[in-house]
Amino acid sequence: MNIGEIAKRAGVSRSTVSYVLSGKRPVSDGTRQKIQRVIDELGYQPNASARALANGRTNTIGLVFPPAGNHYTGMQLDFIGNVVEAAAAQDYDVLLSPSGMDSDRSFQRLLGERRVDGAILMELRLQDDRFDHLNSVGLPSVAIGRTAHPENGWWVGLDHTALAEACVHHLADLGHRTIAFVNRPEQLLRAGYESAHRGLEGFTKAAAERGVTSRTYCCGDDASSGQACLERILHDEPATTALVTLNEAALGGLYRGLAKAGRHVPRDFSVTGVVASRWAETVTPQLTAADVPAEQMGRLAVDLLVERLDHPDAPARHHLLAPPISLRASTGPASTGPASTG
Repeated sequence: MNIGEIAKRAGVSRSTVSYVLSGKRPVSDGTRQKIQRVIDELGYQPNASARALANGRTNTIGLVFPPAGNHYTGMQLDFIGNVVEAAAAQDYDVLLSPSGMDSDRSFQRLLGERRVDGAILMELRLQDDRFDHLNSVGLPSVAIGRTAHPENGWWVGLDHTALAEACVHHLADLGHRTIAFVNRPEQLLRAGYESAHRGLEGFTKAAAERGVTSRTYCCGDDASSGQACLERILHDEPATTALVTLNEAALGGLYRGLAKAGRHVPRDFSVTGVVASRWAETVTPQLTAADVPAEQMGRLAVDLLVERLDHPDAPARHHLLAPPISLRASTGPASTGPASTG
């Protein structure tokens, strides 16, 4: 069903139907009511292209979210779901673009065909060409994350620097003197991923302040990589009694590696990090962690983008979140004796 059929049945021109749908020109009450009756009878719903032509809006936002590797991690899927739910609450649909660079074909289609009213950009890099490109073409956007120069941008961020610092201080307060850091994959660190760099910065700074022995590791986003990373940690420094991780996808493997090595959590070894609560609570013992507020961040990002769309001249706003560490069962006082062997 289309505008032409509605015009035919109502006995008016196509342009008159378009004016009624868009509200761009006045139409007499009698004509408007006649057209509305036909629309109601037919159950007509204008498609996205028709809405865009009628009122300049598609009621669709783009979520520009590349998977870090060959799949989305559990935390990434949490973010996607939370953005979709928050957008639906504001009567917006979400179009997912798995773009990693501004030259990606998916990203170019999103911009060139103007399929969306605005975009939410995720997996930010400190120097991010996609963010610059969105600004250059005038497409309203909001980032979940921060570039190296976030002063004038619209964004929602997690303070990975402060959270990694808090994890180190928590472990140092428990007496741990040799602590490892398990980061995201090496290719993400090389690409300048914001969370990986800022988390590493916070860990290194706090370790130096507390005078603890520290080693840092990159780890693939999967359980087998987590187990292999844990084996490297204990091989490089058997005296290690704790670790901090940003890598929730590797968490199960880290636990498995500790069990294989005969290290009991938390009696012989403490584990903490920055992880969404849903994932922190799936491991045994449950993870003491700074819980990533994925639902809140998704909602705030959608709220900011809708604000940009409704008020194009509004000054830029942002939110930097630093949730407290939720104390669960994976951390305890440093062991004073030799590690358990089973």
